[in-house]
Amino acid sequence: MANELTPVHKRSLIRIAVITGVLVLAPAISYFSVAYEFVPMAWRFVERRHPALDSIGTRAFTSAGIPGDPLNVAFVGSEDALHKKMLGAGWYPADPITLRSSLRIARDSLLHKPYPDAPVSDLFVNGQKQSYAFEQAEGGNPSKRHHVRFWRTPDIDALDRPMWIGAATFDSGVGLSHTTGQITHHIAAEVDRERDKLITDLQHSGEIVLRWIEPFQKELEGRNGGGDKFKTDGRLVVFSEQ
Repeated sequence: MANELTPVHKRSLIRIAVITGVLVLAPAISYFSVAYEFVPMAWRFVERRHPALDSIGTRAFTSAGIPGDPLNVAFVGSEDALHKKMLGAGWYPADPITLRSSLRIARDSLLHKPYPDAPVSDLFVNGQKQSYAFEQAEGGNPSKRHHVRFWRTPDIDALDRPMWIGAATFDSGVGLSHTTGQITHHIAAEVDRERDKLITDLQHSGEIVLRWIEPFQKELEGRNGGGDKFKTDGRLVVFSEQ
């Protein structure tokens, strides 16, 4: 009976065993957490961040250099893929600005006649006007429409895919620019709603991959090139094919 452990000794041995187990297992748990969770997550972030995001601003500009609409959407993929995605979502290419198209949009706006591919004014990113503009008619009148401009960036990702940075806004009516006095479309202030509507339309048309960049710019309220008020949460949504 002399070798029988007392309750105090038993508790001491249990405590030593627990401490030893923690010291042995803690490094292993840390290794697996870092190697199999945190590092892969970090690499996925690096892989998905397109290099173009490091060389573009957060606003488009008018030809006079006035800050315009905030950039709030982007597509990663080929030119053909961009067109297919937009057409599939019910957004159609805008006509180029010519004397004929300018006269038609003025006439159809006054007469409340539909012009589903009415021209869109030029805005500039890094000195380049939009590569493409797409729109969706609202109410059969070109004075109101959903529209988005896309600019092709020069950078490509690891899969040789370019990024098309965009600005989605809703034209709520036609009037005089608050900055130049020229006839122009006025935009609705809630530009994030237009961004979200575009993404919803794209999701309904087929499978896409989404990634939100937040913050892409600071949350702000401002005015675009026509002097129209806008506000944004500062997020950029990037979509691509599966």
